Amino acid sequence: MSTSEGAQAEHRSAEHRTLEGDVEKASAGQLVSRPPLRELVDDLHERRDKARQGGGPEKIERQHAAEKLTARERLALLFDGGEFSELGIHGRPHFSQRALDGKEAPADGVITGYGKVDGRLVAVAAYDFTVMAGSMGMTGELKVTRLRDLALSKRIPMLWLLDSAGARIQEATGSLFAGSGFLFREEVTMSGVVPQVAALLGPCAAGTAYIPGLADFVPMVKGRGSMALAGPHLTKAVTGEDVTQEELGGSKVHTRISGVGDLEVTSDEECIAAVKDYLSFFPPNCEQRPPQRETADPIDRMDEELLDILPDSPRKPYDMYDLIGRIVDDGHWFDLKPRFARTIITCFARMGGRSVGIVASQPRHLGGILENDSADKAARFINLCDAFGIPLLFLQDVPGFMVGTKTEQAGIICHGAKMLYAVSRATVPKITVIVRKAYGAGYYVMCGKAYEPDLIVAWPSAEISVMGPEGAVNIIFRKQIEASEDPDATRAQMIDGIRKTIDPYIAAGNAMVDDVIDPRETRPTVIKALEMAETKRVERPWRKHGVMPV
Repeated sequence: MSTSEGAQAEHRSAEHRTLEGDVEKASAGQLVSRPPLRELVDDLHERRDKARQGGGPEKIERQHAAEKLTARERLALLFDGGEFSELGIHGRPHFSQRALDGKEAPADGVITGYGKVDGRLVAVAAYDFTVMAGSMGMTGELKVTRLRDLALSKRIPMLWLLDSAGARIQEATGSLFAGSGFLFREEVTMSGVVPQVAALLGPCAAGTAYIPGLADFVPMVKGRGSMALAGPHLTKAVTGEDVTQEELGGSKVHTRISGVGDLEVTSDEECIAAVKDYLSFFPPNCEQRPPQRETADPIDRMDEELLDILPDSPRKPYDMYDLIGRIVDDGHWFDLKPRFARTIITCFARMGGRSVGIVASQPRHLGGILENDSADKAARFINLCDAFGIPLLFLQDVPGFMVGTKTEQAGIICHGAKMLYAVSRATVPKITVIVRKAYGAGYYVMCGKAYEPDLIVAWPSAEISVMGPEGAVNIIFRKQIEASEDPDATRAQMIDGIRKTIDPYIAAGNAMVDDVIDPRETRPTVIKALEMAETKRVERPWRKHGVMPV
């Protein structure tokens, strides 16, 4: 036993003897005096101050040396005025855990509380890496369970600031770890009721990686935030792979390859700012409407530059972000998964002060074609917006779904069905603008006419068809082209003929689109449609739940 541990044991023994003496005196009818209230209050503040120091100056310095803020510094950035109501500041390793008897662990390594973010209440659990590496102990998780119950019963957003080595091994041996399963079940219960955010500002190891896995929004700090079901040492023991934490589950892996992470940021400060920006688009719970902001950006603004967005050839790419920036309020949007499945864009913006979720084709990447990851990305985003009443705007320039043996073997039908399911189920206001291509099943999943758009309009450049004119000609007229004296000229003539049959005026003439609009009218047209659809109600047949393709 170390000197400090011996001193602590002697102190506990003295406390025990004093308590026994007090009991004997009380039994004998003698009065036992208590310290004056002022002394008790002074002691209270000393305890609070000590708890707020976390792991102490040395551990805090290590945290700063790693270019990380402490848990309390992060909370000061998050909450309005840096103020919040803390719950469980006196937490310590649970009395039942004899292996940690006498161990100093202020707040048991996790700070829990609630406060206002941009004027609205949010519940937050911030894991403190300066205290036992932010590991999750029994007392700490009782605190977080209490906080989750508060968030759900009071219908306010739940936010995790994760910087944790995972479950505390000293307290998780045997069957004790099974209690942590309540965490994940309760996350599922909260899903779609209140917004859930899991910000990765440090490691998130082992089963606790399911916290971000079940959350709605997962920003990750580059080079520091990570998540994996097993750390490098266990991974090497099981698989023989010799990898770093960053290679195993860093931000590059999860924001570009796996898609579990939603946004890669460069610092703690940027991460906190992203969390606040994200929450600003959401209501506090599913029973309230998304917040509406005043905007100085005119509703009827029409941008001349929109006439030059599209290239001359329908086969040439362009950047859909250029279009988005010209129609949303103040040119500001908030991207989700911008580096994952880049053939489709999913972002939040405001139009006329209203929150809107945008699902847009991205012709800059593979012509905007849909594949497995992009279908999953879009389906998840549509489900998120629908859960919290955020209207959806679809910007179509989609050549359809990827084809071929590899994509079929990878389950393109199932992945595409997820997107079909999501857009079909969504009952929020849905607005569709066909910018250029609207081919095949891509047209369906991007909220074509059959999927209940509250308004569907097309630019004069739109092409609505089962496939592009080039593909159609090669299939329908292949023999005629091969028999022609000038196959190239014949093909060009037939392509031109097909293109005339798929222009938007054919669709408008058959009431398959509501209007063909001047591109400059896009912003006012969408905003007026959002206002019209604000009171939308959709009745569905009763069911326990559908069977989503997975």
